[in-house]
Amino acid sequence: MTKPTVGHKRDQRTGLKALGCLLLVGTLLAMSLSVAKVADTANLPRLTFLMASLLGASAGLLMLSLRRRADWRLDRRILEYALVAGSLLALPNALGFLAVRHVGAGFISLSFAFPILATWVLAVVLRLEPLRWSRLGGVSLGLAGGIVLALSKAGGSEGSLGWSLLILLMPLTLAAGNIYRTLRWPQGVPVAFLTALVLIGAALTLLPFSLAMEPGRIGELFAAPRALGLLLVEVGIFTVLYLFFFILQRLAGPVYLSQIGTVAAVMGTAFAVLALGESTPPNLLPAAALVIVGTLIFQRGPADRPAEATTPAQSRNA
Repeated sequence: MTKPTVGHKRDQRTGLKALGCLLLVGTLLAMSLSVAKVADTANLPRLTFLMASLLGASAGLLMLSLRRRADWRLDRRILEYALVAGSLLALPNALGFLAVRHVGAGFISLSFAFPILATWVLAVVLRLEPLRWSRLGGVSLGLAGGIVLALSKAGGSEGSLGWSLLILLMPLTLAAGNIYRTLRWPQGVPVAFLTALVLIGAALTLLPFSLAMEPGRIGELFAAPRALGLLLVEVGIFTVLYLFFFILQRLAGPVYLSQIGTVAAVMGTAFAVLALGESTPPNLLPAAALVIVGTLIFQRGPADRPAEATTPAQSRNA
C-alpha cells in the first residue's frame, strides 16, 4: 500500500471521527438546553443551576482523567487557559439563558447561527485556515439553515433594546472562544483534565453573578428529588458534551467546531417538538436540509491547516 493511500485513509478516518463528534456534541448541546428549559419551568435558579452543572461535570472529568494523573500539571499557562477559555465559554451561554425571557428563543437561535461565519472569518484572517471556496459554501449553507430556522421560530416576539444589543455580542464572544482555544491550547495535557479545568473556570466566572442575582438559592437544587434529578441529568450531559467538545476542537479546529450551533438549533427544535410538546416550526425540514448539506460539503473540504495539525502524541492526550 502506497503512502498516499495510507494518508488518504487516515484523513477519511479523521473526517469520520470529526463528523461523529460534531453530531454528538450538537445533539448533547440541544439536550442540555432542553433540560435547562425544564429546570427554568420548575423555577430553579438559572445561573446557579448552570454553575452547579459545570462544577459537577468538572468533577466527573477529573475522575475520568485519574488514570493520566501523572500528566496533570498546573502552571501559569494552564491557569490562564482555564480562566480565559472558561469565561468565553460561560458568559455567552449564561447571557442567552437569561435573555430568553426578554427577546425570545427565535432571536437567540438567530444569534447562535452566526458564530460559524465569525469563526471562519477570524480563522482565515489569522491564517489558521486557508481561504477555500468549498468550506465557504458549507459554512454559508449551514448558516442559511440556522437563519431559516431562527426566523421561523422568531414569531414576532418583542424584547428590550438593551437585551437585543447584548445578544448581538454573543456570536463574537463564541467565535473568540473558538479561536482562543486553538491558539493557546497547552500541549501535553490530557484532554479530560484540561476540559475539567476550563469548566471550573466557567463556574468561577458565573459565581459572582449567581451570588448577586440568585443569593442563597443553591439549596433549591437539592431540596426536591425532581430538582436533584434534573441537576444530575445536566451534569451527565455536560460531562460527555464538553469532553467531546474539546476532542472535536483539537481534532478538526475552530471553524469545524462552530458548526455545532446550527446542528444544535435543528436538534433542539426536534427535542422541543417531541419531548416538550412545542409546535413544529414551518421551515424545519428545509432548514435541516440546509444544515445537513452544508455540513457534508464542509466535511469534504480540505483540512490541511498546519496550525491545527495534531501529532500522534497529541492525539493520545485524549
